[in-house]
Amino acid sequence: MAISLSSLTSSFSSLTFSLNPSSKPQSLSFSRHSTLPISIVAPPKIKSSSAAASTIVASSSSSAVLASPVEAAETVDLAKYVKSRLPGGFAAQNIIATGRRKCAIARVVLQEGTGKFIINNRVAKEYLQGHPLWLQYIKMPLVTLGYESSYDVFVKAHGGGLSGQAQAICLGVARALLKVSEDHRPPLRKEGLLTRNSKVVERKKAGLKKARKAPQYSKRKALVSWMDVSQLMMCGGLGIKDLTDWNRAIVYKLF
Repeated sequence: MAISLSSLTSSFSSLTFSLNPSSKPQSLSFSRHSTLPISIVAPPKIKSSSAAASTIVASSSSSAVLASPVEAAETVDLAKYVKSRLPGGFAAQNIIATGRRKCAIARVVLQEGTGKFIINNRVAKEYLQGHPLWLQYIKMPLVTLGYESSYDVFVKAHGGGLSGQAQAICLGVARALLKVSEDHRPPLRKEGLLTRNSKVVERKKAGLKKARKAPQYSKRKALVSWMDVSQLMMCGGLGIKDLTDWNRAIVYKLF
């Protein structure tokens, strides 16, 4: 027991020694002051990152500045180009024709060139949204005769949608090629490019949802009266035993 008491007293004495408030704050204050130079060194790293970001922004802006003249060179003012190619407007040209489809009307002018296709002062691929079928429609008469790169086509189209305008342009180009030479008629006629498609959307009728579509019929009328059902029950021809078989009797009578 004496040994244990001595060990306890020594431990208590060490605890009282470690709880001395005079030495700890000094060590903590020195540690805090020692961290100050590290905080001073940190800002140059932030500056370097901002400099890197500024260089990235500068490089991107320089690339944009370099790209803008190229785009400006590629995008030509087609309105001025069309006016220069068509002095006096569409009506003053020699090879001009009109094509129609549904509600769309297209006025087409042909000139010798390299195969450009301009619709309403816009490139055909851009105007027709790159749709492959519509682009095929407008070039079909030229492809039939082998004139894909022999004529420039200028179109002024309005009305309807892009599909109707594309088919109207097809008819207009085919008719304009007839003014170039009457020898173009047999191949164009053979492909059916000179026929005006007169099909239009059928009008809506009163009481119907669309031209032909009718609303769903809500009830099924019974063509058999209750007297007929009672007579069938009395005769027993259909084997009706209770009231639950009346619907069956009606169906049998109908069919």
